[in-house]
Formats: sequence, structure tokens, C-alpha cells
Amino acid sequence: MRAVWYERNGEARDVLTFGDMPVPEPQPGDVRVRLATSGVNPSDVKARAGRTRKIAWPRVIPHSDGAGVIDAVGQGVPASRIGERVWVWNAQWKRAFGTAAEFVTVPAACAVPLPDAVSFEAGACLGIPAMTAAHVVATAETWAGSTLLISGGAGAVSHYAIQFAKARGAVVITTVSSPAKAEMARAAGADHVVNYRREDVGAAVAELTGGAGVDAVIELDIAANAGLLPTVLRPKGTVVIYGTGAMEGPVPLYFCLSNAITLRFVFVYELSDQERAVALAAISAALAAGGLAHNIAEVLPLEAAAAAHEMVESGRVVGNVVLRIG
Repeated sequence: MRAVWYERNGEARDVLTFGDMPVPEPQPGDVRVRLATSGVNPSDVKARAGRTRKIAWPRVIPHSDGAGVIDAVGQGVPASRIGERVWVWNAQWKRAFGTAAEFVTVPAACAVPLPDAVSFEAGACLGIPAMTAAHVVATAETWAGSTLLISGGAGAVSHYAIQFAKARGAVVITTVSSPAKAEMARAAGADHVVNYRREDVGAAVAELTGGAGVDAVIELDIAANAGLLPTVLRPKGTVVIYGTGAMEGPVPLYFCLSNAITLRFVFVYELSDQERAVALAAISAALAAGGLAHNIAEVLPLEAAAAAHEMVESGRVVGNVVLRIG
């Protein structure tokens, strides 16, 4: 099978190899997916570079997200699943071989039915971006009429988070850095968009909430944005954190202490079974209803994996980067 792999950490063009590898066979409890697409996420490129974890196997096929068709099953998995369109999550989490290949084997639960009306390109965006978004919105205990501040509203996770929050009836304020990103956020359903390069975010949120502050903040980079919390969050509010741009950073601790602020951290790879089930149900319901918009920025061929990694690392691509395999 055609595949992309690396055997050491390093820069994308230095370590990513495109070539042939044996087709994997499904083990008991597994399914094998003939992949049509593979999603490239920030965590994938950080792992390849060795910034978040060092390579743990002699050879790694990267990427945890993808979509395709089940073509074989292992012992204990119903043969009726063969031919099923699916999207894949956690393919390369704690395993050597992910979705940057023509085939991948994963535990049967990690291959989720994909409706016929949803493209394989969209399916490759669900494992990390959409599942993170569904979970952070649930973790924020979003209710009808609550007000959320979702940072980076045009980003891959935030674009989905806006939609899941609106589905629960929340009022959504989001931040962006350009007019083009503002349009993307509005298209996702954001009620109010604040350009943080041109506006004072704290003042804008105070005006929009009548000085009360938001009920919850959904934060993609706590290291960069923690200082904003005292200006936007109400007493006894919640901050749900799913990312950081630095290993350490300042947090307004006395503000959090004196206002009984709850900080909740989310790591999508390690959700509990119950948390995963809630997120999967939200995604499946949205897909079945045809109400989930996907922000796909670039689609490249598998052999252009290094260029795809560089796009994600640059931070200049707004939305999901997907590799088309077959």
C-alpha cells in the first residue's frame, strides 16, 4: 500500500517518506479501513517534530483522523460492517500506524458510520476537530440562553464549537483576527464577532453582556489568552481549555480564586467512554440532520504530506487540511 511515514523526529521535509508498505491485517476486535482521506491536525505535526512526544516506534505512519470504507474485519466483529462508510478517530494514538496510508486497522469502535451525504473530506475532520468541539461545549455545561466566548472562531475546532453551542441555544461571542475570518465565524452561526486586532475584547464583551461577562470561555491557547479572563468572565464562570501555545504561562490566579472560577482542561485523545459517547452522539445527530458545516481549507494528495504538515505548522491556513488518498 502507499503510505507516508517517519523513522525519527524532525522537520517535515527531512523525515517524511512516501513509499510502499505491507497492507495491515485486522486483529481480533479490529476493522480495516481502505482510506479515502486523512486529516492533518496540529497535534500530528507536533508529534512528528517531537515537540509534544518523542517517536516511540521504529516507524510511524502519522495522523489520527481519516475516512473511508471498511474492507475487512477481525475476529469478533460482524462481517456486516464490511462495505460501511466510516470516519476514524485515534488511529495513531498509542499506536504506530495512523491514517496517512491507503489502509489502517483500528478497534471497531474507532470507526464510526459516515452518512452517504457527508464527503470523505469532511469525515477526515471529525476525529479531533469536531469531537473536541462537541466535548468542550458539553464540558462548558452550555444551556439555552447561556453566553459563551469562543476564541479563534474561524479555527478548525472553534468553527465546529460555534455550531454545537448554537445547537444548544447558546449566545456565542467569538474572536478573530481578520474580516475574512469574521465572515467564516458568522457563517458558522456566531452571534457576535470581535476582531481582537482592532477592538478591545474585554470592552466589547462588557458591552455585549451588559457588564455581566460571559458564562464560559472556550479557549484554544490559554498561555496567550489567560490575561483576558478577568475582563470577560462572570463570577463563578467556567474556562474550558483545549490547547496551549506554550508549556507554561501566567494565569490570573487571584481573580480565579476570588471569583470561584472553574478551569477545566480537555485532552480529546483520553476522553472517558461516557464522554466519548456523548460527543459521538452529538456529531452523529448533527451529521444525520445535515446541519454541520465543515471548514476545509486545503485538500492535497497523499504524496504532498510534507507540504500539508508545513501548512498546518505555519498557522496561516484557516481550517482543516486534508490529504486525499484514493
